[in-house]
Amino acid sequence: MSANKDEVLLKVNKIYNPPERVLEKVLITAEEFDRMYEESIKDPEGFWSRLAENELHWFKKWEKIREWEFPNYRWFIGGKLNITYNCLDRHVKNGKRNKVAYIYTNEDNEEIKITYGELLELVNKIANGLKSLGVEKGDRVVIYMPLVIEQLATMLACARIGAIHSVVYAGFSANALKMRIEDAKAKVVVTSTWTKRRGKKIDLKSVVDEAVDGVETVESIVVLQRDGDQFELVEREIDFYELIEKQSPECEPEVMDAEDPLFILYTSGSTGKPKGVLHTVAGYNLYTHLTTKYIFDIHEDDIYWCTADPGWITGHSYMVYGPLSVGATSVIAEGAPDYPDPGRWWSIVEKYRVNIFYTAPTAIRLFMKYGDEWPKKYDLSSLRILGSVGEPINPEAWLWYYEVIGNSRCSIVDTWWQTETGGHMITTVPAYPQKPGKAGKPFWGVEVDVVDREGYPEENNKVGYLVIKQPWPSALRACWGEPERFEKYWTEIDHYYFSGDLATKDEDGYIMILGRADDVINVSGHRIGTAEVESALVSHPAVAEAAVIGKPHDVKGESIKAFVILKEGHEPSETLIKDLKLHVRRELGSLAVPDEIEIMDKLPKTRSGKIMRRVLKARELGMPLGDISTLED
Repeated sequence: MSANKDEVLLKVNKIYNPPERVLEKVLITAEEFDRMYEESIKDPEGFWSRLAENELHWFKKWEKIREWEFPNYRWFIGGKLNITYNCLDRHVKNGKRNKVAYIYTNEDNEEIKITYGELLELVNKIANGLKSLGVEKGDRVVIYMPLVIEQLATMLACARIGAIHSVVYAGFSANALKMRIEDAKAKVVVTSTWTKRRGKKIDLKSVVDEAVDGVETVESIVVLQRDGDQFELVEREIDFYELIEKQSPECEPEVMDAEDPLFILYTSGSTGKPKGVLHTVAGYNLYTHLTTKYIFDIHEDDIYWCTADPGWITGHSYMVYGPLSVGATSVIAEGAPDYPDPGRWWSIVEKYRVNIFYTAPTAIRLFMKYGDEWPKKYDLSSLRILGSVGEPINPEAWLWYYEVIGNSRCSIVDTWWQTETGGHMITTVPAYPQKPGKAGKPFWGVEVDVVDREGYPEENNKVGYLVIKQPWPSALRACWGEPERFEKYWTEIDHYYFSGDLATKDEDGYIMILGRADDVINVSGHRIGTAEVESALVSHPAVAEAAVIGKPHDVKGESIKAFVILKEGHEPSETLIKDLKLHVRRELGSLAVPDEIEIMDKLPKTRSGKIMRRVLKARELGMPLGDISTLED
């Protein structure tokens, strides 16, 4: 049975209207957003031209907005700019020199604040330091650092001089790091001696030593020595602050073409080696600027906190480039979310009076497991906008987030997007009515549809493939060194961008994401999204997290196996397993009831918090694990 016979099992009916306190000050009303969406589809040239001119600083205006020679596209052709000028210089020149750009904190509650003026000087010094090492426009710099201000400044320093940065999460193994360094043919690697997580120092320097061994393209390794841990640096190694302290705090920004590369970010492929997704300067700058401004509704005096790491696209777009381009003050926090205790994040929200908080459903479920008493110890009344990112948020986690963290006084913006898309594609802007578990509607310029394998639109509430009909400004431009991998995005379902996700669209045009197309289970001819069954399991009061896989079955084609983590205070038992099966039957019907339920202490996750179902499946079926470089543990 094909996707068009399958109706979504998970019913999401309740609607939450945005609170008055949000509506009173939103930058854009629902009506204005809809009007601009219509304009963005009917007159894309005029629409993007107006916004690009109003929102960004250009050294030279573009000659043409877009060119699309299938499958390749370019935006703002002939335009010249530098993303760091938009993120730093223009704010410093417009009276924000002393506005705080970042508030850094860590597990020991140490605090560092850096203003826009200070950040610009630090970025310029690092940029001049990189130049002194022979780094030129187009060279690749790999950054393997903890979440510290120097990491973000190094990304910006690369962008300042036109070098292409490739940030690798500081937790990847030496092999995973080596693969990324070799693939990018990096000239310089910037690292640190250690990071701290759960009170323990985690050594990074020795991982880099192993990764660069025998890699001839690497000419220099810059090491941020932390807290007096002075390593003896050898041959191509150089101390971070020794390199920059003698540099000038002024560095003219490289005049970049709109389509010049900005960064490569590797995203794990389900098989084979990770893909190096390439983003370029102008379209990415404009799109992350607009989505940050209007989806998070950022006002001049807001304190914004995105809990991601720059090792992931969320950190690039919504911790570095988007917030700086709009001139926001951001919190960054190094360390684990629940250490030294499960109140850590909420204490940060209270201390800095955070207004906008952006995190992943996996983190929300982690805190649900600890119970309501932890957040209730803190004053979270400053919060106005709550964001969700990384995977579909199940309705139960949405409600807990809304009621316990937001005290039913905040708008929740659920955001669907990917490393490849560069920025938010589908969301519920703060002025929109919210439907728990449904991401919402497309952002400006994004034409989405839910289609069958041949590309024909599905009826409302029928399961199909989520596609995007035409390029948008922040779309990936290439897979580094692998044109055929890039083309596959646009040829899998002819002439549409194939997201790889399953979704449904309701009568109001709200999109619900049901998980990856390759995570679908075919039970007796019915296609069931893993997200639906997982959501049903998590709605049981004993369950904190769940992952579901399909296993070959002689009669049904596939059977469902669930892996479950229990909330604190619940013990595994046969009675509980029976109760969980009954619960799924009540929520979704008999088709979706797991044949097996295994209770576990933890699930395999990527370091950005996504459950790696294929690792569970491989283990279950005795198959090779494939690329597990992104695995957390």
